[in-house]
Amino acid sequence: MPKDFLKGVRDEYDVVVIGSGLAGLTSANILARAGHSVLLLEHHYQLGGMATWFKRSGGHIFDISLHGFPMGMIKSCRKYWTQEIADSIVQLKGIRFENPQFSLQTTFNREDFTQLMIDKFGIDPRVVADFFDTARKMNFYDDQSTTTGELFERFFPGRDDVVRLLMEPITYANGSTLEDPALTYGIVFSNFMHKGVFTFEGGTDKLVTQMKAELERNGVDLRIRCLVEKIEVSPDRQVTGVVVNGRRIGCRAVVSNANIKSTVLKLVGEESFDQDFVDEARAVRLNNSSCQVYIALKPGEGFDNVGDLLFHSEHKGFDIEAMLSREISSRTFSFYYPQTRPGCDRWLVVSSTNANYRDWADLSEEDYQASKQDLCETTLDCLERYVPDVRAKLDHIEASTPRTFQHYTRHLQGASFGTKFEGLKVSKGLPEQISGLYHAGSVGIIMSGWLGAVNYGVIVANDVDKQLTPAAARV
Repeated sequence: MPKDFLKGVRDEYDVVVIGSGLAGLTSANILARAGHSVLLLEHHYQLGGMATWFKRSGGHIFDISLHGFPMGMIKSCRKYWTQEIADSIVQLKGIRFENPQFSLQTTFNREDFTQLMIDKFGIDPRVVADFFDTARKMNFYDDQSTTTGELFERFFPGRDDVVRLLMEPITYANGSTLEDPALTYGIVFSNFMHKGVFTFEGGTDKLVTQMKAELERNGVDLRIRCLVEKIEVSPDRQVTGVVVNGRRIGCRAVVSNANIKSTVLKLVGEESFDQDFVDEARAVRLNNSSCQVYIALKPGEGFDNVGDLLFHSEHKGFDIEAMLSREISSRTFSFYYPQTRPGCDRWLVVSSTNANYRDWADLSEEDYQASKQDLCETTLDCLERYVPDVRAKLDHIEASTPRTFQHYTRHLQGASFGTKFEGLKVSKGLPEQISGLYHAGSVGIIMSGWLGAVNYGVIVANDVDKQLTPAAARV
């Protein structure tokens, strides 16, 4: 008889959170701390969304996604999670660029970038300072018509080498392009420039395990392998519950950590919204997806320190189409040394590339498997420049594609970075359409990545708490 993953679940909760990405987990934790009864439903067999991991025989543990985030993650984890989690966040100091235009290593903060742009790229110090100050002052309420490309052309006309230095890492971090609003670039870039790039020491498995323990301490009812089929809405546009694994569970509010388009058009259904809102949701553009190659060396085998993150490209100039192409010319290598997971003796490498879903979705199964194998082989060819004997030391290799991410996350088109900027307006507008319906996830570029997701989860949780808590009780 199949296992009942909803065994013991109550018939009614204050809040149901759909999905366990970092935004969903954070919303659930804050709302439970505030005294609300919270049920978190995850369709996968483990928590984390894109912030997750998998194991392979031989003791190998691979992190999913490119896990580099700004220093602000320390404060957010300390305040909304635990001091233990915050204490495991460490800086990555070896950020490398290797491409036809330049070769350099940086700590990826404002001080170091300022010196690089002046000494190596010959930019006037006053221009550099003005650029950084302009980016730092950008916020959500700024003019949205100026594009990132126009911002660069204003400060660095004709300098595609400078654009590459400034843009390439952010594109890998959240899928940004030169056509996106400049404020989305300025906000994210300035967050990184504050103190550099950080990661979680101990791996994503340790992080999510600690988050799960904190959620359980705060009384969140956590359920895996539970697929929400429908968000139930009354005729007067009030959330009344969800249908999950064929069972109805009542609630006063829903926080959807699913893709915003899926939330509106599938989980709720367009008949429950104003037509203008439906049209806006349909028009939201998805961000791109990713391919990754996971590489593990044999036990006892290693390599010299070659940096923590390496942005490699054979293409001249910043070219988003080249970065997305299945004919890969740009990769980001994340190098995992034993100290990345204290107590582990393994050396691992994860190669990440941005990708178009359609390039992979329409392949026959035979062509798909052949393309994945080619992705592995060409990645090893590239990696040999930095780890010369990697093939002799290789113990395990496998690839993921946009189809992989769609399968495990259920994100439309395997979108690794959620939506373009207009998705944020639709996400924030849900409660104005349906009382008790909220969304927290990767939208609008600035709410993407680890820090963006956590902070958006905080914002949404506070909105839900205000709705659920009578005004008199908040005084």
